Amino acid sequence: MIFKPDTKRFLIAAATAAIAAVAGASAMNGAFAQTPAAVTLTPGQFKVGMEITYPPFESYDGDKVVGSDPDFSRALAKQFGASASFVDTRFSGLILGLNARHYDAVISGMYVTPERVAQAQAIPYAQTSAAIMVAASSTVKPKMPEELCGLHVGLEQGTTWVKQLQALSTDYCKANGKGEITVSEYPSAPEVLQALLSNNVQAQMEIAGAAHALAAKSSGRVVVVQSPQLIYPQTLGIYVRKDDKALYDTITKAFDALKKNGEYEAMLKKYNLSMPPAKSS
Repeated sequence: MIFKPDTKRFLIAAATAAIAAVAGASAMNGAFAQTPAAVTLTPGQFKVGMEITYPPFESYDGDKVVGSDPDFSRALAKQFGASASFVDTRFSGLILGLNARHYDAVISGMYVTPERVAQAQAIPYAQTSAAIMVAASSTVKPKMPEELCGLHVGLEQGTTWVKQLQALSTDYCKANGKGEITVSEYPSAPEVLQALLSNNVQAQMEIAGAAHALAAKSSGRVVVVQSPQLIYPQTLGIYVRKDDKALYDTITKAFDALKKNGEYEAMLKKYNLSMPPAKSS
């Protein structure tokens, strides 16, 4: 069969377009990740806000940021073709920094609460609970929050336990003729620990994993009091700006991929975390 020059050009162009379409489809199927990276503030980089003083969630090992949240951040970023970087920020200022566009997301052992969800979108990623720490030499060993009545308790600034303990102090301790709970807030968990070691506070409340990590580094000077049940169980969340649907959807898709390939379950097991409770219908 003989084709005219115009017909030949048309067929060549059509074939080229078809090949390009197939190649494009293959790229999309094989690397979910190469297009979504553009949804971050800096294409190809997933900036995460966290307070890097909170092992085992996040801390420094030399120059490297290690812990469950950095591991999770890197795994998510890999799924959408980005590299994770971390912006060290005081816990109480993390949501403010997120909405000021200092980073793409917050992943920092942060509970999902109505107050925070009013300011940013949350993607639940794990469940944990609180633990009570005291000096090893202390004569008081409170196992549950109700046993904190009459004590001076140190908390990291911005945690949900501040209001919870203040309410407990009024509604339970004072109502039952027990001493009130005195709450002092400090900028970071290590600073609360120092206050505990200096006898400026009698007890410290932290997320269970962080409490055990801090106690392990105290050379036996601090102990975690074993409680008969979970103290204030809470869900941890990834926070994204409310107006950033594209990144929210990208992270959700990446998270689903980690669940399917087994990486997510392995991380939970490594850091003694649990899956968040299923959403109620």
